[in-house]
Amino acid sequence: MTNYLRFRNGGGLVLLYALLGTLCKTGCGQIRYSVPEELEKGSFVGNIAKDLGLEPQELAERGVRIVSRGRTQLFALNPRSGSLVTAGRIDREELCAQSARCLVSFNILVEEKLKIFEVEIEIKDINDNAPDFLTEELEVKIGELTVPGTRFPLKTAFDPDAGMNSLLNYQLSPNEYFSLAVKSVSDGAKYPELVLQRALDREEKKAHQLVLSASDGGDPVLSSNLCIQVIVLDANDNPPVFTQPEYRVSVQENLPVGTWLLTVNATDPDEGFNAQVSYVLDKMPGKIAQIFYLNSVTGDLSISQSLDYEDATFYEIKIEAQDGLGLLSRAKILVTVLDVNDNAPEITITSLTGSVPEEATAGREIALINVHDRDSVQNGQVTVFVLGNMPFNLEKSINRYYRLVTARCLDREQVSEYNITLRATDGGSPPLSTDIHITLHVADINDNPPAFTHASYSAYIPENNPRGASIFSVTAQDPDSIENAHITYALTEDAFQGAPLSTYISINSDTGVLYALRSFDYEQVRNLELLVTASDSGNPPLSSNVSLSIFVLDQNDNAPEILYPTLPTDGSTGVELAPRSAEPGHVVTKVVAVDRDSGQNAWLSYHLLKASEPGLFAVGLHTGEVRTARALLDRDALKQSLVVAVQDHGQPPLSATVTLTVAVADSIPDVLAELGSLKPSADPDDSGLTLYLVVAVAAVSCVFLAFVVVLLALRLRCWHRSHVLQASGSVPVGVPASHFVGVDGVRAFLQTYSHEVSLTADSRRSHVIFPQPNYADTLVSQESCEKSEPLLISQDLLETKGDPKQLQVSLFLSLNIIKNSYASVVIIKL
Repeated sequence: MTNYLRFRNGGGLVLLYALLGTLCKTGCGQIRYSVPEELEKGSFVGNIAKDLGLEPQELAERGVRIVSRGRTQLFALNPRSGSLVTAGRIDREELCAQSARCLVSFNILVEEKLKIFEVEIEIKDINDNAPDFLTEELEVKIGELTVPGTRFPLKTAFDPDAGMNSLLNYQLSPNEYFSLAVKSVSDGAKYPELVLQRALDREEKKAHQLVLSASDGGDPVLSSNLCIQVIVLDANDNPPVFTQPEYRVSVQENLPVGTWLLTVNATDPDEGFNAQVSYVLDKMPGKIAQIFYLNSVTGDLSISQSLDYEDATFYEIKIEAQDGLGLLSRAKILVTVLDVNDNAPEITITSLTGSVPEEATAGREIALINVHDRDSVQNGQVTVFVLGNMPFNLEKSINRYYRLVTARCLDREQVSEYNITLRATDGGSPPLSTDIHITLHVADINDNPPAFTHASYSAYIPENNPRGASIFSVTAQDPDSIENAHITYALTEDAFQGAPLSTYISINSDTGVLYALRSFDYEQVRNLELLVTASDSGNPPLSSNVSLSIFVLDQNDNAPEILYPTLPTDGSTGVELAPRSAEPGHVVTKVVAVDRDSGQNAWLSYHLLKASEPGLFAVGLHTGEVRTARALLDRDALKQSLVVAVQDHGQPPLSATVTLTVAVADSIPDVLAELGSLKPSADPDDSGLTLYLVVAVAAVSCVFLAFVVVLLALRLRCWHRSHVLQASGSVPVGVPASHFVGVDGVRAFLQTYSHEVSLTADSRRSHVIFPQPNYADTLVSQESCEKSEPLLISQDLLETKGDPKQLQVSLFLSLNIIKNSYASVVIIKL
């Protein structure tokens, strides 16, 4: 080693070797270099950037790195220069022992493209080790009877260098009794032997001191010395002899410690102490002496440490047999280690991508893995596959590298994360396997629009709701994640009844809650049709629509409205006629009412609240018809007052009332006659009533005369239709009373095809109404009713004969223009 240090101080040869590193490419993706051992850390090996076709600065940008399996990294990348350099001192002897060639293989990974390049570097030997006898002194015992020419094996020197740098020759110090002979065997090994040149004489000289020198062929030459002391013994002239020069044995690597392998045997023809043979292991470098144990007495060879096929497949053990006086012989034991399947495959993740977008196509790279089994032959044949029904495949790369790729497009909404299990199984019996787990996240893209939980929605809101009230809520789901799943709600712009829809309804863009911006009236707005849009926040955003129908529910907020009888605008009261000859159940009139609400809130019922003659009249609960409850008697008053209430069925119920005046008489003349028979009342109100009756009769007479004149004029114009008019006949006096109602331009007959004359005394104006034919309880339009506007008869045309109280009015109307008989109504307003 001292010589080696001197050699390193020179430095010239080392630098020369460093500059002789060569590069060659063979095949596809393989790079080769050579470099001498013992270079300083950071020494140049090769321009890897140039050989990869990259610039030096691209090494870091493209993620170029060295990938090696299970051993200390011997080389490194210099990112500045783009060269491959040594990571430390490389000792070829420690790395490859005495192998003819020392090759170190590893891989260069280009992370960006997931490409692997195989790099092979040959470590060149330098003469850095001198031959070593492993001992400094050797004692050789030679009998004095030994004949000249006898050879005595000496200790061999061991030089870990290779080639010319290894052991070259031996030299013996000059001596008159001994010479040196070197024996070469077929494997190139050299064994020094001490040759006796002349007979020894113990009495002359008991011991001889010799120096054996071993030198190698390096430049400069390195050497070492062994001091030999030759002791002259008496008459032991036969060394032990092994039964065979080589012993061979094959053992499995899993044998337990202490297992016996074989027994060596050597015999010595001498007798006594000279024939006692002992066995020893020849001193050898490395761990051989620690792995095997040789019994010095029996010659049994056993295992002292566990064998491992993956560490060494073959051992060459040198043994010696020595007799009692020091004569010895040598032999070899060749131990072959047989492989057993005791190593499970190893899986190494070289490169890994933690996530992949769901839009990625089939064949997207996820990971680069390396699979290795330290066993050999069939036990080292590894099969790797993906466990389970996973959308992933393994593709073979170079050597034992595999690429994990997608087999199809992934969908994050179905599976957002994959726990991939890779299993590597060898071909041993029984097979061994190794699992490795990879977690892969699927990155989301905005590929799903929001979806409402229903195809359409219906909401119900009671009318008269407060402004700003929450009326409904819609919900949409988006299977995407993060921003792609953030949903905002909006109403599609539209108009309703001439106003923007946004003035009626608003929606919370975050929660989907709808609010009423105004108080709804069922009588004005029955329902609203909306279109709600749900949009996500992706890029670009996706949206979907859903229809929403909002129905306004009716509340009982409208009281019944009485259509008939209506109150005249001048404050007078209409009078209904009830014939005295009427039977019980005779329809006197009918109260007609409507309710602007709907449903139960519009169901009306009629009740008689008050009557001047209880028990005389009854009101139909559902029809509103006022009927006689019994026969009319003479003692019944002429004027009957009824208060009728109309009530709906809402909660709470609402109602309206109307006051009816019924005149009990068979005809208008009878009414006047009965009025005349009444005694003057001292009450000023009674005298006023009489005055009104007189004025009313006069007005009716005037109206009648005017009507006759008009009728005659019509007859003259329609002389050609006179026969039709004569055939139609005249209407008899005392026709049944009809019931007619008119409110705000609406007219309705309550009883079909009837004539009615209603008179009250002392009226100043009279109304004569000629309605069009219609069916009972049916409302007609204002247009048709306009034909029956009342004719106003002035008081001046009223004909009086005698006392006004005895006035008799005969009214015969004959309208042949109309195919049917129509009603004539004279309303005398009080």
